[in-house]
Amino acid sequence: MFEGRPALLQNIWAWLITIVTVGLALVVFWIRQRTTHYRITNQRVVVEKGFFSKTIEQIDLYRINDYTVDLPIGQRLVGTGNIVLESMDRSTPHLRLDGLSTDVRDLYERIRQATEIDKRRRGVRVVDYE
Repeated sequence: MFEGRPALLQNIWAWLITIVTVGLALVVFWIRQRTTHYRITNQRVVVEKGFFSKTIEQIDLYRINDYTVDLPIGQRLVGTGNIVLESMDRSTPHLRLDGLSTDVRDLYERIRQATEIDKRRRGVRVVDYE
């Protein structure tokens, strides 16, 4: 469904910092971008981070309980956004996908639909107690 990296300049503040530092901040932002990779399939969300040492976090779609689309004004101005996933996974109860340079609302809908399909396929039912 999606594979890529966060945007190089994720918000308007990153653009301003890059201009003020005459491009030096761009090196830091480039390293940060190159050390994060997102892969979303119809079964799981995988986030790989790190330069020398790698950390790979994953959540199976059927474990996702809630989604948040986060579009702060600084990111909306440059066309990026974030998705926060809440899950039943003990090791990764919250997974934040920052600085996505795709249509975040469309990606959210595709993740939500794939989650429902995967839950039905596995026979998973979530009961909400209040």
